[in-house]
Amino acid sequence: MPARSRLALVRARLELPTLRRATGLLDGRHRAVWKGHGDEVDDLHVYTPGDDVGDIDWRASARSAQPVVKRYVETSNVTLVLVVDTGRHMTATSAGGEPKHEVAQLVADVVAHLAHQRGDRVALVAGDAGRVVEVPSGAGTTHLEVLLRRVQRTFDPDAPEGALARLLDRVLRGTPRRSLVVVVTDEARPGEADERALARLRTRHEVMVVQVVDADLFAAGLGAAPGSLAGGSAATERGRPVVAPPRGRRVRDVVTGWSLPAYLRGRRAVRDAVAAARTERHAQVEGRLRRLGVRSVSVESTHDVLDEMVALLGRSRRAGR
Repeated sequence: MPARSRLALVRARLELPTLRRATGLLDGRHRAVWKGHGDEVDDLHVYTPGDDVGDIDWRASARSAQPVVKRYVETSNVTLVLVVDTGRHMTATSAGGEPKHEVAQLVADVVAHLAHQRGDRVALVAGDAGRVVEVPSGAGTTHLEVLLRRVQRTFDPDAPEGALARLLDRVLRGTPRRSLVVVVTDEARPGEADERALARLRTRHEVMVVQVVDADLFAAGLGAAPGSLAGGSAATERGRPVVAPPRGRRVRDVVTGWSLPAYLRGRRAVRDAVAAARTERHAQVEGRLRRLGVRSVSVESTHDVLDEMVALLGRSRRAGR
């Protein structure tokens, strides 16, 4: 039996009113990216109060002895670049109990579907410290199906560590035209090592970040350690994400191999130290994004992906007015 279309799967999960709202909000981001006009000049007209002085054609103005402004054809479609962090940490457990890569995959599916509804071109840059997978920009159902399947195949519990700065640099070098860049990673990123690359990217493109939240080891019924314990995320000792390991089993950080015996999970001092470290890390990441003018949203499970994406687009649209 052939695999079902990823676009068909995500379309089946979306409610039509919500989809229409999200697509309309994406229209707002297009206007923010292009600052009100496109690349092609339609005609010239005499300057009138309210016109953008940056659109004055000085050569034409000199010839006519009066200020002349270029009128542009409005750009309706842009390139959307999906940047997906597929490092080993993304195969651990999310706050909702699902593998983080399943949540990240749905984010990619939703973003691609919204772009498809508008007829936008979509490109992909995904990978980790060991490899970078790229799909050039294109449009249409076939192109997006290939792109989303590439994302799905790139997630691997045996993958190297993440290298988000590497992915951002690849986008900067390979995307000369101003685009909308959506970065999908986890709550620990972008980190300090990613800040310079993100700052450079932000000067050239519109950037939004979607972060998948790590599971909380101390939440009732969850057996995955939060990434704040040792810079990664937890899974069983076989390296596969779990929701609740058998009583007495240890959980292991998929990046560092660090293990937390089950008996320590009941220690209040340990729980408080982990919570404090996680809060501090969150504040650092949020402060970094705020300084760079990058809007972000956190998602805990596949169930809240669409609502959080709509919220992110809504905030971004209001800020771009």
